[in-house]
Amino acid sequence: MQARAARAGELRLLTYLAPGLPLALFRTCADALGRALGLRARLASDPTRSAPAPGERDPFRAGTADLGFLCSPGYLWLAETEPPAVALVPAAFVFDDPRTRGRPVYFADLVVRADAPARTLADLRGSRWAYNDPCSLSGYFSVLAELERLGAGPDFFASARAVGSHHAALAAVAEGAADCAAIDSNTLLAARRQGRDRDLRVLTSFGPYPVQPIVARAGLAPELRRAVASTLLGLHAQPATRARLVRCGVLRLAPITPAAYEPERALVARAATVGCLAGSR
Repeated sequence: MQARAARAGELRLLTYLAPGLPLALFRTCADALGRALGLRARLASDPTRSAPAPGERDPFRAGTADLGFLCSPGYLWLAETEPPAVALVPAAFVFDDPRTRGRPVYFADLVVRADAPARTLADLRGSRWAYNDPCSLSGYFSVLAELERLGAGPDFFASARAVGSHHAALAAVAEGAADCAAIDSNTLLAARRQGRDRDLRVLTSFGPYPVQPIVARAGLAPELRRAVASTLLGLHAQPATRARLVRCGVLRLAPITPAAYEPERALVARAATVGCLAGSR
């Protein structure tokens, strides 16, 4: 008998990662899961943030989402609540970036304008930083962690501004409204393939980090969680589905464990020592 979903015959998926990553990627996963599990798969997207922030009402604890695609700080926050709101689905995207070496990892690429004189992060002292949102590992916490490593404080940048998405951060740098932004490496690869990064230069890259996790509502039946993971890990074996993944810059999904994300817990803690830069200045 088919494992029980939140509602009979339904699997509700929610992504926080579009449009930085293509919505078509998550539609591909939803379609494949629906077919394989015999469920009606519904996909929703929250483009306003990378994950629910600590203390916010989240759709997994509320029981309105069964599976989620989100940034790793959100997974760590949700998994450490009591009781946990989510559990990791042990399957993760492997992107078509030679730097991954076939691993489920990604990078934060710090970009500046092509004509900027800066050559290192330290050279950006006093500049204007744009980031997608304060729940993002690549856009926000990666930079704070590097500032902590430099011994810098919240006054390192002249201004820090959340602009809502990686695409908006790229545009802010290209148009001269900001001097730098850290961008999800797969978002930047897609922009490069479309010729939308001609005015930009990668100053440096941070990472690799474990790729953004897929989570399941903690109350979802364990057998259904296992079936979800098994289906996702086998997507590349289906030619039509593999072709859809490749169009989104993904080669396959690979196994992953919660231990892979533990270094990010330490990174977020280090970043917090720099001070709060979440607002505009």
